[in-house]
Formats: sequence, C-alpha cells, structure tokens
Amino acid sequence: MNDYKVTTSISLKNAETKVVIDDAEKELKDVRKKLGKLQNTMYAHNKYAVLVCLQGMDTSGKDSLVREVFKDFNVRGVEVHSFKVPTELELSHDYLWRHYIVLPERGKFGVFNRTHYENVLVTRVHPGYILGENIPTVNSVEDIDDDFWDERFEQINNFEKHIAESGTIIFKFFLNLSKEEQKNRLLRRLRKQEKNWKFSPGDLKERKLWDKYQDCYEDAINRTSKPHAPWYNIPADDKPTARYLVAKIMYDALSQYTDIQEPELDDDIKANIELYKEQLNNE
Repeated sequence: MNDYKVTTSISLKNAETKVVIDDAEKELKDVRKKLGKLQNTMYAHNKYAVLVCLQGMDTSGKDSLVREVFKDFNVRGVEVHSFKVPTELELSHDYLWRHYIVLPERGKFGVFNRTHYENVLVTRVHPGYILGENIPTVNSVEDIDDDFWDERFEQINNFEKHIAESGTIIFKFFLNLSKEEQKNRLLRRLRKQEKNWKFSPGDLKERKLWDKYQDCYEDAINRTSKPHAPWYNIPADDKPTARYLVAKIMYDALSQYTDIQEPELDDDIKANIELYKEQLNNE
C-alpha cells in the first residue's frame, strides 16, 4: 500500500486514476471490521486520535467512501465534519480555527470531508474569497501573491506538525478522479431523479477550471506530504477499489503502533472477578 503514499514529488497528469482490485467489496468488509475492533482498542487505550482528511474534485466519492469505510465503527468512535463555505462566525476567526475546534479527541477517529486544504485550493482558484477573511495585510486580490501562499502552506504544515506531536495520527487521501469519469458521474446525477438533488450548475462552472484545480492540488500535495502527515494519491475512478485502498492503508499503518493495547485491569479487580460474577448471579 506504500505505492500510494506520496514520498517524492508527483505529477497528477501522469498519475493513474483507475485501478481495479478483484473482490474489493469483499476485502473492504473484512478490513473495516478489523478497523472497527482496532478503534475500540484505541478508545480504551486513550492515547492517540486519528484524523482522516479526504480531498478530491466534485463527484470523487468522498461521501460514499465515508459511509462504506466506517460502517462497522461504534458510532461513539468516529465523527465526520464537512467544511463548506465559512460562516460569519468562522470568518471572524483565523482560517484554521474551525478545523482546530473539531479535531478528534484521544481514542476517536475524526473525518474531515473536505478539509483545511480548501484554504489553499478553492481560495487559490478563486482568490477573491480571501477578501472575506478580513486579513489586515490583504486589502485587494493584488495583495494575494506567492509569498501569501508560501506563508499559508507553512501555517498548515505547522498545524499538522503540532497535532501530530500531540498524539494525532494523520492520514490525508486525495481521491484522484479523471475528468472523463467526473463527466460520467455528473451525467448520472442528471439522469437519475433520486440523484438530481446532488447536482448544481456550479459544478459545471468549476469543471471548466479543472486544469487550474489540478495544478493547485499537485502543488499542495507536494508541499505538504510529510512523514508525520503523509498524502496518499488514491485512484478514484473505481469506487470499490478506492474505498478498500483507504481502509487498508489506515489499518496497515495503525497496526504498526504496537503500543496500542487495551489497558490491564487493576490487580484487585482482576483478583476478584469470580467474586463479582457470583454477586451478580446471586441477585
């Protein structure tokens, strides 16, 4: 699974978007059960949190991936947050604030369905959005130069370094969808009445900016894939395979943490287990 980890500079134009693994759905069922059991152990261990970041173009399969990968989790063990257009309250704080306040607590998984990277993706494609943040040094789009983005990437790297050092295990998945497959999925939304609600004319406007988005994704991934917060470039044209790869990558990586163990019972409790059973049975 390390084939998908970004450890050197990548070119998205040359990256594979479709890989098909036989029996991916069956394999996913097996690995997600293991993940669910591992999360229960992590909950009892109470030392690590897990942050799962999902990014990808519209229709890349983020929502359905969350549904399928975390299906066997105890509901108390995973929280999903989707970051859309910032609210008035969120804009009154720095851009990372809304992400900080919903980070997973120790023992839990947190899923960011769209993430803090929106702040160097959609805002880079549409720099006018930055003006809504009321940053003292930014009074016009002309103030949003290369130095501005360099600084923002440094802030994001520092954010991830800080939470990693505090016990959060970070996974960042880019669901790498082809433009042709996006077209097919948008058409499916229009053809199927029950899927119509997912379609927005804005999807077509953003699609025209495909190349710009790809350039921004590539730059963001190459600048921020670090050993403590790696990016994984996941071929996303085949949904079952993409879901399995994400689940398998997480399970394999988390299994390397040999210190994640259920805590030992207190010696007094352990010595009196039979007594407690007897008390309950004699009620």
